[in-house]
Amino acid sequence: MGSKIKQMVRGLFEIEPQERMKLFFLSLLYFLVVGAYTITRDLKSSIFLGIVGKEYIPWVKVISMVMLVPAIFFYSRLVDKIRRYQLLIFYSILFGVANLVFAYYIGHPQIGILNTDAHPSRLFGWFFYFFVEGYSPFVVSVFWALANSVNSPTEAKRNYGYMVAGSKFGGMVAAALAWYIFGLSSQLIHPYLTHVAAHQIILVISTLFLALVPIVAILFIKKVPGHLLHGYEAAYQLEKHKSESVVPAKPSVFAGLEMFAKYPYVLGIFGMVFFYETVSTVLGYLRLGAAEAGAESISDVSKVLFEIAFKAHFVGFIISLVGTQALLSRLGTRVCLMLIPLSMGTILFYLIFETSPYALRNAFVVFTALNYAFLAPVRESLYLPTIKEIKFKSKSWIDAFGSKFAKAAGSMFNVFAEKMGTALMFPVYSFFFAGVVCMWFGVAFLLGRRFEQVILNNEVIGAEEENVGNNAV
Repeated sequence: MGSKIKQMVRGLFEIEPQERMKLFFLSLLYFLVVGAYTITRDLKSSIFLGIVGKEYIPWVKVISMVMLVPAIFFYSRLVDKIRRYQLLIFYSILFGVANLVFAYYIGHPQIGILNTDAHPSRLFGWFFYFFVEGYSPFVVSVFWALANSVNSPTEAKRNYGYMVAGSKFGGMVAAALAWYIFGLSSQLIHPYLTHVAAHQIILVISTLFLALVPIVAILFIKKVPGHLLHGYEAAYQLEKHKSESVVPAKPSVFAGLEMFAKYPYVLGIFGMVFFYETVSTVLGYLRLGAAEAGAESISDVSKVLFEIAFKAHFVGFIISLVGTQALLSRLGTRVCLMLIPLSMGTILFYLIFETSPYALRNAFVVFTALNYAFLAPVRESLYLPTIKEIKFKSKSWIDAFGSKFAKAAGSMFNVFAEKMGTALMFPVYSFFFAGVVCMWFGVAFLLGRRFEQVILNNEVIGAEEENVGNNAV
């Protein structure tokens, strides 16, 4: 592995200095975004368990899908009003401020976690979960939309591995801090570091990560030359032509959703997200059960979840260093897309025959690490040859509504599997995982083939929309 790391370091110095500057700022932005998200993502589960109850987790995932729809419409309006990097700044500030509000109410004697009477009528647990569910589509997704709009397919193959490594390091730092703080609070070493204070401190740390995002984003725009922010040149020229049109097309909040019906390519990207999120939800529910089993307080659950998160980011960091860039450069996007369901299927096959809590934790760590370090950059590169409406609006629907729809499907399976009982657990999970992996592989094969055709022919997915607008003028 040492030789691989040395090779990657040498590769960094082979990149043109100005492009290296762009990579540095994008990696730093991703470091901050994932660091903040790592903290809030796992807190939502432990807080909801303590305030509302584990049995309502499948239902909160279903309801959150509906709750995010108005937020997507608002986001679609913003895409047409402000610039790409300003979107990231806006949502970073919004979620940073919201973090502080929730940190305050966590310490409330009745509303917060001091009240240990878990009940579905306690709205704070629901609202906090809905808030965190919005982080991925409106912060992480916006970052990726920005990155995809300023990188070409060649740059993505060369640099996305480095960028993901930066994010994994951010996740490791955040998870390690949270793991350490919850460890201290559970040991009662410091009288003022109660389990309530620990949760509040962690949310403040998440806000500090987010507070740096606007600063780095502004420096990114000011320091990186404009010609390096074009991204996929064919898509850039198309967008430029659209902006110079005498009668610009009227923006629509439904544009992103309409792309699903018009372009199977967009539907294919949705499929890649849907299959992963469905399986991840099933595994995540089992993981929460294992974490809750030996816990005496919310802090104990949080500590276990952050331990798992740290290990997942560490494994992801190693994968991104030695595997992501090499596989994308040597095998190409099409083969890498097909490797995703095959590798995920191998983990699920192992888990079917090894059902201990220790095996479940290990499987979830590797499964999550592969998603962040390999699946995410490969899937995100699919947006490169698309128009702005797909990069931003369709992506928001996929990462918000589509992702939550997948989680709702996984949650419904969890409800069904529990009702079937332990006697039928093996065949139920076996058929479910086998069916998902087979469909996943089929979508990956067709999507990868289409992506290669588009790049080879210098096409732009969605270009027909621009032609229709021009003809109307």
